[in-house]
Amino acid sequence: MRRLSFPHLSPPPSKFTSHSIADAVTTPTSRISSSLLPRSISIFRPSNPLHFDYSRVTYSTDFNKKSSVYSSSYPNQMASATPDVPSSPAVIRLNPIEATPESFQEFGQVIEASPDGDEFGPRDAQLDLSQGIPRFYIMHIEDRPLEFSTITHHARVTQCLGSIGGHTWYLGVAKPSILDPNETEGADDVKSHSGHFYVLPAVEDVRVFRISGPKFLKLNRGTWHAGPLFLDKKMDFYNLELTNTNVVDHTTHNFVKKNNVKFSFDE
Repeated sequence: MRRLSFPHLSPPPSKFTSHSIADAVTTPTSRISSSLLPRSISIFRPSNPLHFDYSRVTYSTDFNKKSSVYSSSYPNQMASATPDVPSSPAVIRLNPIEATPESFQEFGQVIEASPDGDEFGPRDAQLDLSQGIPRFYIMHIEDRPLEFSTITHHARVTQCLGSIGGHTWYLGVAKPSILDPNETEGADDVKSHSGHFYVLPAVEDVRVFRISGPKFLKLNRGTWHAGPLFLDKKMDFYNLELTNTNVVDHTTHNFVKKNNVKFSFDE
């Protein structure tokens, strides 16, 4: 905290009008560097200008709050110049849930190994790739620690994700919130740049799942997801979506901007 007082200044003229404090302290009689002065300061008129005591005016800077405060011991004569500083986002700690067909069913499917020769059935990935050309590829990902503040959904396709080698990884999720085009009259409805309507994901609905061993996830259309996340320096994942999913069907919600929270978890 820096405090400067000005007892050496001469009394003001009998008609103290639109001159600012900055004008007074930059006169030749002042030894205060102009670099210490605020860029702007409230202009006020003392109730008794002939008896105004300049030694009672202070300029202080709180460097921890990254804001400046200009004040006077004369009540109600100088407005505070403290700007609103947004608080840091709250960190919500999540407990990872082991992904099983039962625990993950609200968000999609967990696909595990089945015997060779089995016919197609409900335990297989129920895919919807009808709105474009499928793209099956390997993603190389680096530096994805166990935290996230944004979450994404795809409205036109199911998505499959799995780690090559069966390494442990994590995925943050929230239930789908895409709306029927004929039911979009709510005040909370949002239109995506992709053209569909949806409801913002609720903070309390966010979960994080642990995926271990030789299995992969199939995400239902519209399932919000953040990841893959992992502890290793880098990992490779296979991904099944459409050729233009990340171009025309990529809707993201930012929890820091919209909710002032972010998520973190441990192994």
